[in-house]
Amino acid sequence: MNRQEAEQKLKEIFGFAHFHDAQWAAIEKILNNERVLMIQKTGFGKSLCYQFPATQLDGLTIVFSPLIALMRDQVNSLNEKGIVAKCINSNQTPEENGQILEDAKNGKIKILYIAPERQGNLSWQETVREIKVAMVVVDEAHCISQWGHDFRPDFRRIVDLVRILPENVPVLAVTATATERVQDDIQEQIGKNMTVLRGNLLRENLRLFVVKVKSENEKKIRIAEYLQHCDGSGLIYTGTRVNTQVYADWLKFVGIDAEMYNASLEGEDRIRIEQGLKENRWKAIVATNALGMGIDKPDIRFIIHTQMPQSPIHYYQEIGRAGRDGKPSDIILFYNENVNKEGIPYDKMLPLNFINGAKPKTADYGRVINALKNAPLGERDVMRELNMKQTPVRTILADLLEQKIAVRNEKGKYEYRFDAPELDTKSFEELRQSKMIDLDAMMGYIETTGSRMDYLRRYLGDTITVSSENCDNTNLADYMPKRYSEATWLKIRDFKQDYFPEIAKKKSSKLELGFALANYSLEDGEIGQMVHNCKYEGAGDFPDDIVRRMARMIQKKMMNNKIDMLLYVPPTESGDLVKNFAIKVGDLLGVPVCHNLKKMRQTTAQKIPQNAILKRKNVEDAFDFDSPEILEGKSVLLLDDIYDSGATLNEIAKMLKEKGAATITPVVIAKTVGGDL
Repeated sequence: MNRQEAEQKLKEIFGFAHFHDAQWAAIEKILNNERVLMIQKTGFGKSLCYQFPATQLDGLTIVFSPLIALMRDQVNSLNEKGIVAKCINSNQTPEENGQILEDAKNGKIKILYIAPERQGNLSWQETVREIKVAMVVVDEAHCISQWGHDFRPDFRRIVDLVRILPENVPVLAVTATATERVQDDIQEQIGKNMTVLRGNLLRENLRLFVVKVKSENEKKIRIAEYLQHCDGSGLIYTGTRVNTQVYADWLKFVGIDAEMYNASLEGEDRIRIEQGLKENRWKAIVATNALGMGIDKPDIRFIIHTQMPQSPIHYYQEIGRAGRDGKPSDIILFYNENVNKEGIPYDKMLPLNFINGAKPKTADYGRVINALKNAPLGERDVMRELNMKQTPVRTILADLLEQKIAVRNEKGKYEYRFDAPELDTKSFEELRQSKMIDLDAMMGYIETTGSRMDYLRRYLGDTITVSSENCDNTNLADYMPKRYSEATWLKIRDFKQDYFPEIAKKKSSKLELGFALANYSLEDGEIGQMVHNCKYEGAGDFPDDIVRRMARMIQKKMMNNKIDMLLYVPPTESGDLVKNFAIKVGDLLGVPVCHNLKKMRQTTAQKIPQNAILKRKNVEDAFDFDSPEILEGKSVLLLDDIYDSGATLNEIAKMLKEKGAATITPVVIAKTVGGDL
């Protein structure tokens, strides 16, 4: 098929008259059954480079993408054009996913989107052997490389699939961000015969700013004042899940329509917010980087970062969503200049922690290897047997496969290879050093006095022929206000006084929406330290000031709610600490405290189990209630000192509901944020 013939079909199917030259360069190679790595900026039109060939090739095109939002958008768009497309993801029921696999096997689907993590699913492994694969597409291809800014072990499994396919099956790997090192690694993984098509990364319509501040409060103030005067809607990225809630609540407090988005949300809430973003329902969505990469919204007018990303590569990727319609958009990075007692800038600490925690401890690799020597294990088996969190287990297993220390058997379990080499940890330190170089380069972006866009492009390996002058260091020095108002400063004081983090109500939970006095460490170190001292250092009962603050929070948040009784969580190791606190709070509120909630067996402290599976198992059937008839139809306030995974409160709520309670509302002194990073 020549270009003229292809563009005739393009107009018939997609309604476009022509391909860009760079698009056709990729499409022509795909139609000739070649393998292509395409590195092009966001908004280039990469998706058309595989969607069009998919309509012309005989068989199923499989698109691997980590972005559920992108899958949904593109499936809907393709179906509207009469192209049968489906996606498999964790937000759908097993029955829905099973039917899609059956349709794919029977040739009823033209394009199938699937998350790389799903490749461990046995039904997928069985089905893919029976599918006529026309093409494989790897979206966000930098995730294949351990040198990429968002390496994901499950992407390595795509490579396994590609390697067993005939060489004439075309492969397209696409990304907006790949350094030369990442490019070389992707080529090595997928095949040396892969052609690289690298485009220009200049985004002239993006206006780049770095705003240095003296405190976290100042970030909130400056963001609020910016949003009150800017045009359009956009995204605010935070470094942690907990701060998505904090910033969204702050913006609502000052009268700005905002919503939060992070990976802990239920699937239906994610869909609702993604749709609302596209409809400009809110001025700003406050999100972790779980949002944005797959959202098809061309008119994002601003992207704000409250926290420095780990690298210029991360940053370019995240800001790439703005201004895809070609109109001006503001890109603002807030940076807290203060340093801790070790002299490390506060805003460098979080990315530094991410880098240092990127690879598990060598001892944990040894534990997993020894466990696999005893028996083949799946991912969840390892988590249960070794009391480890999912992310490090997933990383370790991927590395053991990579180093040929383990193999996966036909049941999807991991087996130790008894002719295996010794674990090589040299590459781990090399990777850490590479990420430290990236982090230092991000600091360089903050401190540069030259063109900020040129800085990012240069770091990504772009060839700069035309310099960009669209930043605060060049022709926009006076664009951002240098001062903020006293009135907004007073509002932040009022906000902090009355801000109570939510204990979110999950669809599967029997709990009502509840609240905490403070986050355990990030937002209120004073309360976190106080809880620690009383709970673990023998400092006695919680202070009366905390009792009064808890009573005030309950009155403020539940003034219209009926409360029939106050229950407290029986202790694991802190004696009468919570009981005494509950009695004092009940006296202040005039609510009767009931002592009938009992622990029926010994449990370990919930900080000891390291994953949700074991936390739930630890408290399963561990509680009962004396004289359950008094619970019938009652509205219960359930009090504890610390909220972590929520497993204990959920288990108690399930039991209380079974015994007749109408509602159970949780309140705690502090909500931990460790699981929310």
